[in-house]
Amino acid sequence: MDLTQKASLLSGRDFWSTKPIAGARSIVLADGPHGIRMQQGDADHIGINDSVPATCFPPAVAVGSSWDPQVAARLAAALAREARALGVTVSLGPGVNIKRSPLCGRNFEYYSEDPLLTGVLATAHVQALQAQGVGASVKHFAANNQETGRMRISADVDERTLREIYLPAFERVVRQAAPATVMAAYNKLNGIYASQHPWLLTTVLRDEWGYDGVVVSDWGAVNDRVAALEAGLDLEMPGNPGNDAVIVQAVRDGEVDEETVDRSLARLRALLDRFRPEPADFDAADHHALARELAAECAVLLKNADDVLPIGSEVRTIAVVGPFATEARFQGGGSSHVHPTRLDSPLAEIRKLAQDRIVTTDPAGADLAIVFTGLAETEESEGYDRAGIELADEQVQLIRATAAAARRTVVVLSNGGVVSLEGWHDDVDAILEGFLLGQAGGGAIADLLFGVVGPSGRLAETIPVRLQDTPAYLNFPGEQDHVRYGEGVMVGYRYYESAERAVRYPFGHGLTYTTFATSDLAVTVTGDDTATAAVTVTNTGCRPGKQVVQLYVATTAGPVRRPARELRAFAKVALDPGQSTTVEFALDAHAFAYYDVAEGRWLVAPGDYTIQIGENAATIVVEQTVTLLGEVIAKELSLNSSVGDWFSHPVVGPVLKRHIESSMTEQQRQQAAEHADMLRMIESLPMYQFISPLGVQIPSEKVHEMIELSKQTPALTTADIGSV
Repeated sequence: MDLTQKASLLSGRDFWSTKPIAGARSIVLADGPHGIRMQQGDADHIGINDSVPATCFPPAVAVGSSWDPQVAARLAAALAREARALGVTVSLGPGVNIKRSPLCGRNFEYYSEDPLLTGVLATAHVQALQAQGVGASVKHFAANNQETGRMRISADVDERTLREIYLPAFERVVRQAAPATVMAAYNKLNGIYASQHPWLLTTVLRDEWGYDGVVVSDWGAVNDRVAALEAGLDLEMPGNPGNDAVIVQAVRDGEVDEETVDRSLARLRALLDRFRPEPADFDAADHHALARELAAECAVLLKNADDVLPIGSEVRTIAVVGPFATEARFQGGGSSHVHPTRLDSPLAEIRKLAQDRIVTTDPAGADLAIVFTGLAETEESEGYDRAGIELADEQVQLIRATAAAARRTVVVLSNGGVVSLEGWHDDVDAILEGFLLGQAGGGAIADLLFGVVGPSGRLAETIPVRLQDTPAYLNFPGEQDHVRYGEGVMVGYRYYESAERAVRYPFGHGLTYTTFATSDLAVTVTGDDTATAAVTVTNTGCRPGKQVVQLYVATTAGPVRRPARELRAFAKVALDPGQSTTVEFALDAHAFAYYDVAEGRWLVAPGDYTIQIGENAATIVVEQTVTLLGEVIAKELSLNSSVGDWFSHPVVGPVLKRHIESSMTEQQRQQAAEHADMLRMIESLPMYQFISPLGVQIPSEKVHEMIELSKQTPALTTADIGSV
């Protein structure tokens, strides 16, 4: 191929497919985090035009609440079968962006406010999808946490926050699942478009994480095609002949090496060789049944006063009211909008399970009223953010009026982002947060209400009391084309727990129809920075149920501000009444590490670490503290280093103190002991001022000897320091 031909292959043939390479087939890409949106007519990437019918499985907001990698995997495997049936090679998903603010209009496409939970579920999705021969496209890389100004906004994020919050889910998927493609986001990151960001696409993604797949643009996200190519973006979508010509001219002008074009082309060839999905059929009825089963794993029972749920035989009259009782709200708007193969009506499914009970739409003295409410699809979608988290006034009035009329009231919520429960929470007996459950959500809700299955979901994001309490409140959605991530690593529960800010329901909260006991936590240190933990869980109730064991780590070790606790492992276990099981976790160094910006790497600081097992992020039931040797960073010192750095240096500090003490008289030592707090006043002084003619007298040769000593001990374990 000549240069013109090669350059032309680096953008799409049309809206959804690539050009054939050297006689090989083209590939078809389609939106598909929770269902294949295959368009055969007019094409678009914002969900305006229709698509071929496909199963609408529970979106990521629901899967996140399952806390179950098997749910993500089973969904993805079915998704792959439908992709193969429709001739799709790459499914554009999953979305792994962190829920920074509840106002993000696209939160329904994302899993969680926590990078570990997000990363584990997304990795399971990608592995299962690609095992069927269909490629994934993990997105949107990176810091795409709002829709406001998404084509031009610069997400201004410090490196520690990027490394600890916004990049780990991508890193886990890349390292463990090798996704076919990584999709570059629309937004800028620290002033540079993500699609042409060399540090993001090459330094981090390829050099550090070892990614050798294709980087594809979000649709229409390329601002400067040459800069994007040089930064590491291989494929521009959709097709753009004008930019193909720009690449050719840049090579001819000597701005770009032709080898850069060849590298991107080689990655596309490798994608074609790696993913050749065989045609397949799928049974729409079977997939609908699977969607119903998975949806039931995702709903979260927030409140259940006096065990009003599941509905018992004593309930003879059931009133079903609300805007989503007959026409379910089951997915979000925008590019992931799926044309479902069928759609369950909650009311119809409740009637099927009610047997001889009376089901009415009037609550006028019903034994139980069920109010289906939440957010309309127009209130949350790709392309714009929400203005607030409150339910519409008419919905609140409906809830309160129903609660006043019926003996007992259950609220079933359908929403892609969390909503406020204030103003009506205490008026009702039970709240079932369904989020968005896909096309079979109506049947899944009926199953949960009648106890056909028990609720086992847990919140993957905090439900705050007020929008003003959220960590990003003052920095969202930014101004003048910049949004400052001023809350740093204190995202979601990390902030609420650290600031001791009250919430309505914490991250990880969720009730079941049984009870569990947690005991016998045993933590064993297995190395300088690793440990194992084992804990026993027992079903102490009278029904089968599933418990989510949540392991958090709390520490103040290190030179940076650490959150009060961070989720470091989890497992979902099913237990029959009276049954016990022991859950074991291997905690690697990352479970205890922070990202040290000065060193440019992850570090485990020496100190105490408390391993906590929580019912949720706010309620810890058992804990054990261990001490890790970790790694001490001994900074290289100079005369410009602060006095505090000199005295705190693990090797030089003791030497300096000994020298000063040896040169002091007994009276000076006594005075120093009486005024020990004086050191705090001079800690910020540069060392050259401390040892000036007016300060402490230390021979210059001794000073330089200590400086050389600091250069020889850049990184030590606690044990090493003891031997120096």
